[in-house]
Amino acid sequence: MSGRRRWGVLAVIALGGAVGGLARYAALRWWPTGGGEFPTALLGVNVVGCALLGVLMAWIGARGAHPLLRPFLGVGVLGGFTSFSGFALDGTLLFDAAAPGTALGYLAATLLLSLTAVWAGVVLGRRALGGGRAAG
Repeated sequence: MSGRRRWGVLAVIALGGAVGGLARYAALRWWPTGGGEFPTALLGVNVVGCALLGVLMAWIGARGAHPLLRPFLGVGVLGGFTSFSGFALDGTLLFDAAAPGTALGYLAATLLLSLTAVWAGVVLGRRALGGGRAAG
């Protein structure tokens, strides 16, 4: 990859990350969760982000895309929107708040729902695009 292309990829990832991070911040402010409570907002953000990533990958796989679209939307916007570090922190805070059942439920629900969402996004994306090929 040439130096110029590499800088272009880094620039669209940074721009997308800023957009996605701001969108996550807005969602968490709009739907706040108190300490020791089940973090529904971040769970929702992560599940929606995974579903959108599945749709994006199905679309790119079926139609192709500009070479900067995947880094911008997938790595940048959706990478900034979803948050593994927030997920891990919320789980730790729930354990610290003496809510181990809630912590384990949150961690398990996030993993299960996020994986299901990315799979469903791929399947629905392929169907919408007429790709027909079954996902996984």
